[in-house]
Amino acid sequence: MRLGLHYWNYSTPADPTKTAATLAETARVAEQAGVSSFTVMDHYFQMEGAASADEPMLEGYTTLGYVAAKTERVTLGLLVTGVMYRHPGLLAKIVTTLDVLSGGRARLGIGASWYEREQRGLGVPVVPVAERFERLEETLQICLQMWSGNNGPFHGRHYRLAETLCVPAPLSRPRPPIMVGGGGEKKTLLLAARYADACNLFGSSPADVAHKLAVLRSHCDAEGRDYNSIEKTVLAVQPVLADVDAFIAAAGEYAALGVTEVEIMPDRHPVEFAEQLAERVLPRLTDVG
Repeated sequence: MRLGLHYWNYSTPADPTKTAATLAETARVAEQAGVSSFTVMDHYFQMEGAASADEPMLEGYTTLGYVAAKTERVTLGLLVTGVMYRHPGLLAKIVTTLDVLSGGRARLGIGASWYEREQRGLGVPVVPVAERFERLEETLQICLQMWSGNNGPFHGRHYRLAETLCVPAPLSRPRPPIMVGGGGEKKTLLLAARYADACNLFGSSPADVAHKLAVLRSHCDAEGRDYNSIEKTVLAVQPVLADVDAFIAAAGEYAALGVTEVEIMPDRHPVEFAEQLAERVLPRLTDVG
């Protein structure tokens, strides 16, 4: 079982002049401890329900570029890219840039986007849910084409590209892995079965994850896709350090379902959180899975 650190909150420390140093130190400690991936959110306002919308928030890919320069091994990605926030041709170039500059460590995590307050607030087009999923599928197709040997045009319902040139190509082979995030049973998991190298599910409980994976398997069967070729990852939604025994037990249950990576979120000063992971959690994961 691998562990990922999902850096979702920039409110600690409160002084923004310390944000960069805290981010860098958290990533350094996590990487040295054995954390396998480092992800951030793709939001511009903090998520309501988690905190106030006007809490600090950084743009995701710029943040990952900074983290790339401060690390050497961890996989880097957004959990997950909102499909409405970047034109797909530009998104493919952004992820390619991160991949090249990080030495082949980028991962494209992507989903249908949902946070209408920040979209309306910043002038991002708000479209019906069905259209968002149509755009998500076209975006996946465009990224796959741009990361292939096909530099020709793309003509979709929502996006039209005259040429899909992407030079330099990503360093990752055969391309940056694609993770589709979310557990929507009719559309999200279908797109994961159709296009993704990995899925990411909310870890509300092992039983819930087992159900979602059963749905994913059924989509794979219908699509003629090898279910085992898709990596299964989970975002832990409960505070890990509050009950490490419970987390380790749940990780074991997830591993039995075929999950290979669990992302966890700091619930305190992020450097302290990373240090506690190194001391209390990561040594115990070696026997899981």
